Amino acid sequence: MIVVLIITSIVIGMAFSVLSLVQNHMSGIKNNFTNNTELNKLEQSLCLDLNRYPKIEYNELENTISLKTEIDSITYQFNENNIIKETDTFNIQLVDKQFFFNGNKVNHGIIDAVKLEASKVFQNQKLFIFKENDATFFVNNGISNR
Repeated sequence: MIVVLIITSIVIGMAFSVLSLVQNHMSGIKNNFTNNTELNKLEQSLCLDLNRYPKIEYNELENTISLKTEIDSITYQFNENNIIKETDTFNIQLVDKQFFFNGNKVNHGIIDAVKLEASKVFQNQKLFIFKENDATFFVNNGISNR
């Protein structure tokens, strides 16, 4: 009888240990899924907005991207721990951000591509979002394509 109780307590202890390990792994999977979802939402939002607005400018002093049309505008504010777009907040810490125009890296002014590198919490994932400029863009802005 005592042997049965001892064996039962050992089996129950092992079961709780396994349950604890499984719960820890599930928590890690949930955190990774949440982080990937946040990055996907940012990528989708930037992709839609970059292709919706014809004029896109980066302001290095304010650390913002301004997207404009004749009747509407939107701004992305890059902060240390998040990115704010109007009423949306993307809780993503960035390690690096680069901006491009016509394939050349720029520090301010008109842009047509964004490269973002997330922090280690987000597995250092990189996002590259771009838009294709048409001829009217260059004519309207007086920019040479060379």
